[in-house]
Amino acid sequence: MAQWLTGEVIENYAWNAELFSIRVKAQPFEFIAGQFVRLGLQHEGARIQRAYSLVNSPDDSVLDFLVSRVEGGKLSPLLHDLKPGQHIEVSQPPSGFFTLNEVPDGDSLWLISTGTGIGPYLSMLHTSIPWERFKRIHLIHAVRYAGDLTYQQQIQGWVADHPGSFTYQPVVSREDYPGGLRGRIPGLIESGELEAAVGDKLDTNAQVMLCGNPEMIRHAKEVLTEKGLPKNLRRKPGNVTVEQYW
Repeated sequence: MAQWLTGEVIENYAWNAELFSIRVKAQPFEFIAGQFVRLGLQHEGARIQRAYSLVNSPDDSVLDFLVSRVEGGKLSPLLHDLKPGQHIEVSQPPSGFFTLNEVPDGDSLWLISTGTGIGPYLSMLHTSIPWERFKRIHLIHAVRYAGDLTYQQQIQGWVADHPGSFTYQPVVSREDYPGGLRGRIPGLIESGELEAAVGDKLDTNAQVMLCGNPEMIRHAKEVLTEKGLPKNLRRKPGNVTVEQYW
């Protein structure tokens, strides 16, 4: 049974009208980059709760959550309206197996996400693990509009700090964006455009992580399987590790 910590909101940062990051100060706890907790709020006599990945480093004392306000949602509109100083509940212990210790070794690591699915990858990249294990890392983030591209300062810092070994490739589906690809992840994999953009091959030496929209994950897995990259399972290691983000 989950236990609950009481945290204090110290920042609610708006990336745009619907996308925001809640930063919370709470009693410290251990987690593995890529794991999630549940955020809860008391509302009309009951706790409303939902799972959110931790964006921050496991060493960071401030918890960071990337949230999209869902029209008609029970919790996200309440989270959107939180102000610094207000309280929020955080579940314990952290959960989930979408972590790098579940990913086999390889030459390259492809971190592919849509929307808020980029969150667990940012937590991973804050640690030394991916940089020590993989020669090349590609962070691919697909969104509808350029205004949905988050954490740009941090990402560009990694680009500058790891020339030749870290690539950031935005994908924007509904408008043109300088340096970005136009389209959807499965189609860009199938056409070879994604490989050409990052200058690397999706072959059996690659490890791919998929997080975000379930349709993207389903179609991308199919395309990757056709390329000879099977799903990674504990009983049968492969090349594609997935997280059903919602």
